[in-house]
Amino acid sequence: MQGLEKLLKDEQKRLLHIKECVDDRLSIAPEGTLRITNCGKRPQYMLCTDKNMKCKRQGEYIRRENSNIVKPLAQKAYDKKIKRLVDRRLKQLETICKEYKDDELLMIYSSLSDIRKNMVEPVEIPFERRVQKWKAIPYQGKEFAEGTPLILTKKGERVRSKSEKILADIFYDMGIEYKYECPLLLKGYGTVYPDFTLLSKRIEKEVYWEHDGRMDDPNYADKAIRKIDSYIANGIIPGDRLIVTYETLNFALKDKTVKDLIRATLL
Repeated sequence: MQGLEKLLKDEQKRLLHIKECVDDRLSIAPEGTLRITNCGKRPQYMLCTDKNMKCKRQGEYIRRENSNIVKPLAQKAYDKKIKRLVDRRLKQLETICKEYKDDELLMIYSSLSDIRKNMVEPVEIPFERRVQKWKAIPYQGKEFAEGTPLILTKKGERVRSKSEKILADIFYDMGIEYKYECPLLLKGYGTVYPDFTLLSKRIEKEVYWEHDGRMDDPNYADKAIRKIDSYIANGIIPGDRLIVTYETLNFALKDKTVKDLIRATLL
């Protein structure tokens, strides 16, 4: 599961970029601070400096010919507040990042001997153990019609197309367990058999992979789109718990595309 560690580091990078921006602006900011008073319906701008006590408290009136200094002074005041907050947050994040690890709870369980592991109930089950239990749940896939070409994956499982073999073999090479054509009930549509059902380490939920291999066939494309809409209607959203790949006669499935999708949604 994507935990806090990466989010903390991403936040550090964001704040460091902000700090760099405000530091650059403050380095060229004009001297003094801006004080705004109301005179009727029009604001008056005062420049406060250390020139004398009165100037420090009340400021000197900024005349129209010097009004170009007003906005830089307002920006300076804003940037100083941002800098104080960002510096404080960066210091806090530095301390947290030194100590925090996403898998620190799992590491306690993993460090136990096998005897002790069998005697305790972990507060978090290691993902690999969850995958084993998930993979052990039996299911009945679709039958293969007589005359269907025999296409076997590296695992020795039978699939229906060369593209499905490519997908299955990439999963195998990357150490990702899957279920082929495991039935799934979609309300308003009926039972479907996703090409692959996988358990995402990123979100710790089942993810469904549909490969639509004949999208230049209008009838096939209509059915594929209706099925995808039914996934969405059941709360299974593309890019979250649904991965869809496509092919036509002129556009073949690319290994790199598959691997990029795996890294972005599963690992």
